Amino acid sequence: MSLASTERLAGVLLHPTSLPGPHGCGDFGPAAYHYIDWLATAGQRLWQVLPLTPVGPGNSAYASVSAFAGSPLLVALEPLVERGWLASPSAEELAVLPHDRVDFDRVAPWRMSQLRAAEAGFRAKATTTERAAFTAFCDAQSHWLADYTLFMAIDEQYRAEQCWAWARWAPGLAMREPSALAAARQKHAAEIDFHAFVQWCFFTQWRALMDYAHGKGVQIVGDLPIFVAHHSADCWANRHLFLLDAAGEPQVVAGVPPDFFSATGQRWGNPLYDWEAMAKDGFAWWIARVKHEMTRGDLVRIDHFRGFAGYWEIPASCPTAIDGRWVPAPGQALFEALSRAFDGELPVIAEDLGVITPDVEALRDGFGLPGMKILQFGFGGDGAHEFLPHNFKSANCCVYTGTHDNDTARGWWYGATERERGYAAAYLGTESAPVDEHNVHWAMIRTCWASIARIAVCQMQDALGLDGHARMNVPGQMGHWTWRFQWSQVGPEPAEHLMRLSATYGRAPIERLGLAAYPVDRQLP
Repeated sequence: MSLASTERLAGVLLHPTSLPGPHGCGDFGPAAYHYIDWLATAGQRLWQVLPLTPVGPGNSAYASVSAFAGSPLLVALEPLVERGWLASPSAEELAVLPHDRVDFDRVAPWRMSQLRAAEAGFRAKATTTERAAFTAFCDAQSHWLADYTLFMAIDEQYRAEQCWAWARWAPGLAMREPSALAAARQKHAAEIDFHAFVQWCFFTQWRALMDYAHGKGVQIVGDLPIFVAHHSADCWANRHLFLLDAAGEPQVVAGVPPDFFSATGQRWGNPLYDWEAMAKDGFAWWIARVKHEMTRGDLVRIDHFRGFAGYWEIPASCPTAIDGRWVPAPGQALFEALSRAFDGELPVIAEDLGVITPDVEALRDGFGLPGMKILQFGFGGDGAHEFLPHNFKSANCCVYTGTHDNDTARGWWYGATERERGYAAAYLGTESAPVDEHNVHWAMIRTCWASIARIAVCQMQDALGLDGHARMNVPGQMGHWTWRFQWSQVGPEPAEHLMRLSATYGRAPIERLGLAAYPVDRQLP
């Protein structure tokens, strides 16, 4: 997709784990294909997802064991059953898996057991063509897959011994001594093969789903966290690219200072990059990472973009983010390298939220990257707030009702101050069509869609008019990411409303709608 295009687009933010399905969490199975059909029917051209990498502490994919691997939880079981590698799960097994949320403690081990059974089935029954495809995948992805699969195999061993950090492995393994790694590859050969099989399934299924989406006119917006976890294959295999001490432990960690979300800031705990070391090889790791991300998306939102201009450095010994400091980062040099790697056209959306300074804006605008506008935040100030559409300075931006870190539109309304609700009602509604808790989600969507922003996105929760119980995440808190919807919650109205709004405001072809039969303002604020 060309970000230089002037085409107006609309889309929906939904992580695949939130899809319906019988196997404990959403995945790349039949519901994902049906969801793409729904998006196309609703006139939506974009499906924005959260990171597709394995989840980490707190069920978050922003603290993954790999920046390159795909989440095993997203591998659909139906294709594995169809190929004869896996028996259909029994009704008794499925009965204990909740359908209204993701119970990670229950579903993760169950799904992994299913994938182990499927891998055994593959070894016993795979055709010559299937085996060749698996081998070709492993060869093509060896630049990250070899370290990832070995990391996972060793990690399995140490987790059984209650060791949760690679820096505390045996010194030969932690420091990646060649003889120790060779011995580990031999010892854990079967486990390495299993993790490679899971990744082959993930990327094969996701590629098929992306192809289907493209055939329906839907493009994928991925999500790339700026930082990686310390306990990750990336950090372990590239320790020279991070600010670690001699034992492999972080000297300083990432986070953000106190802000709207948290009075003590957020101490994320990710190790910080040694940017000087990265610059020596022309930012090769970053180029490889972004290129890899573009194999699973058409655009990518890079989280915490301001960290490329300057980042909040927190001493590893500090329990909160309060005692951090701003440190400049070589964003200009990095994005020049990325721009060359992508022939001058970066398919990137900059998540430019938080403490945004002129150097962040200069970096974003210098490379023509669209930033983000969050409509919910606009009602906390006055008419000059930059996130209110009448203040948008350029169409080269993405406007959201809210992101996965925000409450839903209705949840926001219930939690807003009386002043915020009053201002939102005045801004979003009219005397003949007042706004209240029952229709604020559609009023926000309409305002975003009507804006000059080239890209407009709402959460699926807002398209369904759900309250705060459907919130995906609360920054700085653990144990979220569990929300799922069911098709019974959808009905015909959300797709009809989205299609009308998209056609009305130039984000879908008006010719497809027969709008003469559907008054634009019917049932809308």
